[in-house]
Amino acid sequence: MNYLLHILIMCEIYLILALAMNLLAGYSGLLSLSQAAFYGIGAYVAALLLIQAGASFTLSLFGAIAFNLIVCLPVVWFAIRLRDLFFALATLAWQIIVFAVLYNWTAFTNGPFGITGIPKPELFGLYFSSLPVFTVLGSIITLLVLLFFMGLHKTPLSRFFQGVRDDQLAMMSFGKKPAYFKTLAVVISSGVSAIAGVLFATYFSYIDPTSFTLDESILIISIVLIGGLGTIKGSVAGALFYVLLPELLRFINIPDTIAANLRMMIYATVLIMVVMYRPYGFYGKYTFE
Repeated sequence: MNYLLHILIMCEIYLILALAMNLLAGYSGLLSLSQAAFYGIGAYVAALLLIQAGASFTLSLFGAIAFNLIVCLPVVWFAIRLRDLFFALATLAWQIIVFAVLYNWTAFTNGPFGITGIPKPELFGLYFSSLPVFTVLGSIITLLVLLFFMGLHKTPLSRFFQGVRDDQLAMMSFGKKPAYFKTLAVVISSGVSAIAGVLFATYFSYIDPTSFTLDESILIISIVLIGGLGTIKGSVAGALFYVLLPELLRFINIPDTIAANLRMMIYATVLIMVVMYRPYGFYGKYTFE
């Protein structure tokens, strides 16, 4: 039972990250390679507030979101001035900078040793220490994030994001400023990524920089590309695919000496097949040319 609950929590964390990434890449056409940076910043800010400042879980959550809204300003600057590959390269540089800070600023982050003893959430006198009750909290937060994006999808703002992605000149001809909508997309995406970071930190009670590397950013992009850009159900499908497929491969009877490598080969083969036969992802409406 605990195993299944663990899988559910990981699905929830990656679903939140996929929804945040999909707003950038799927709706706004901004292929960011720094999503793990905001994921990590949210986790570290919450951990420091909980441990060093003795803040409540609610305050730590909103503090992490607020801090991400500030540190996303460089990416906003990139989004306004750069496009396509140049934007991706700029966010790659930002990802590397953030990782270097997390790894080397030992006075705050404890460097490669990470931060231990992160307390479990406490809300309204209820302590979410056990796995079942933490799963309930994670499910509620994930559901609220999902409902937020479903509501956003139905608003005119969603159409403006897609307009920025498809034809910025047409947007400007209608008197709309693409820079404004790019800024909104980056701000919302970074804030939502902080929520996933807070869940990750409080669930494992330990974080270190290796959880928030460039590889993690590429993984988040892969989840969205596999599920399909520009749709909410694509983000759901991609998150489930990423988390569940490796777990299903565990049930294949493979000798222990080759199990890990063979599972990765099977996983990679499935990814290649998806790319070949479903280039738009499972539910995608858009792809990068």
